[in-house]
Amino acid sequence: AGMAGAGAGAGARGGAAAGVEARARDPPPAHRAHPRHPRPAAQPSARRMDGGSGGLGSGDNAPTTEALFVALGAGVTALSHPLLYVKLLIQVGHEPMPPTLGTNVLGRKVLYLPSFFTYAKYIVQVDGKIGLFRGLSPRLMSNALSTVTRGSMKKVFPPDEIEQVSNKDDMKTSLKKVVKETSYEMMMQCVSRMLAHPLHVISMRCMVQFVGREAKYSGVLSSIGKIFKEEGLLGFFVGLIPHLLGDVVFLWGCNLLAHFINAYLVDDSFSQALAIRSYTKFVMGIAVSMLTYPFLLVGDLMAVNNCGLQAGLPPYSPVFKSWIHCWKYLSVQAFPVLCYIFQLKWFCGCFIEILGIYKAFKFSSYIISERI
Repeated sequence: AGMAGAGAGAGARGGAAAGVEARARDPPPAHRAHPRHPRPAAQPSARRMDGGSGGLGSGDNAPTTEALFVALGAGVTALSHPLLYVKLLIQVGHEPMPPTLGTNVLGRKVLYLPSFFTYAKYIVQVDGKIGLFRGLSPRLMSNALSTVTRGSMKKVFPPDEIEQVSNKDDMKTSLKKVVKETSYEMMMQCVSRMLAHPLHVISMRCMVQFVGREAKYSGVLSSIGKIFKEEGLLGFFVGLIPHLLGDVVFLWGCNLLAHFINAYLVDDSFSQALAIRSYTKFVMGIAVSMLTYPFLLVGDLMAVNNCGLQAGLPPYSPVFKSWIHCWKYLSVQAFPVLCYIFQLKWFCGCFIEILGIYKAFKFSSYIISERI
C-alpha cells in the first residue's frame, strides 16, 4: 500500500510537472488564436516584392543578377559592334569601294554595293583588326549605365505583378494591364536613354572618324571636355528626341500588336499556344523595328552632324538646323533609297543581332522586358 501510495504520489507530481511544463510552452490565453477567429496569414516581406527569395530581383541576388545582365550585355555588344560600325559608315554615306557588277535573280546585270564582310575586310586593311572595335568603349559604358539605371528604377519603383490573360472575355481587363506595363517600360526606357545618350554620341563620333581619318575624339573624358567646350551641355543630347520617339513607338507598337495577336489569333485549344505566345513579342519586335528605323537613322545622323568631323559636313551631309530639318531632307532625298537598301542589306544581320541578344538572355534563365 505504501508503494502504491508512493507511486500514486509520484504520478501526481509527474502529472503536475507535465502540466506546468505544458503551460510554460503554451502561449498565454490572451495570445491564443480563437477557433472562430484564426490568426491572419503572415504578410510577405519587402524583399519578396519582385518574386521569391531566390528569384530575380530578390534582395540577396540583386547585385549578382545586375552584374550578370551587365556582363551578358557587354559580351553581346562587343560581338555585334562591327556590324553597327559598318552600318553607321554606310548611313553617313561613306562608300570607299566602288560597286561591283553582278546579276540578280532575274538574270539582269546590276551593281552591288559592298557587303558587310567586304566592308569589314576593308576596315581591317586600313586600321587592322582592332579597327573593327573603334568606339566600343563608350558604347559599353552606355549600355552598362542603361542596364544599371533600369535595375535601380525597378528597385525604387517595383512593377506590379501582371497576370497573363488567355481568355477573350478578359480582353478589356488585359488591355488595361498591357497599357500599364507598357507605360512602365516606356518610363524606364526614356530615363535610361537620356542618361546614356551622351556616351552614345561619343561612340558615334569616334566611329565616323574613320571617314576623314581624324583623331578628335580619342577618349571618353577628353571627348566630354571637347563637346562641352564647343557645343555646351546640349551637345551631349543631339539626336535624343528622335531616339526617344523611336523607342516609344517601338514599345507601344510591339506590345499592343503582340497582345492583340495573342488574344484574338492564338486559340487556347491549340496545343502549341503557350509556345507561340512566348515568341509573339519577339517576332513583333523585329517587324516594328523595321518601321522605327527612320527615327534611329535621324538620331544617329544628328549625333555626328556639324561636330567638326568630315562625315558630318558637306559633301557627306548638309548642316541640319534641327532633327526635323534632317527628317524633311531625308524624306525627300534619301529615305526611300536608304530604307530600301538598309532593309535588304542588313535584315539578316539585324536578325542575327536580335536573335543573339534574345538567346543570350534566355540562356541566363531570365525574361527581359527590354527589346532592341
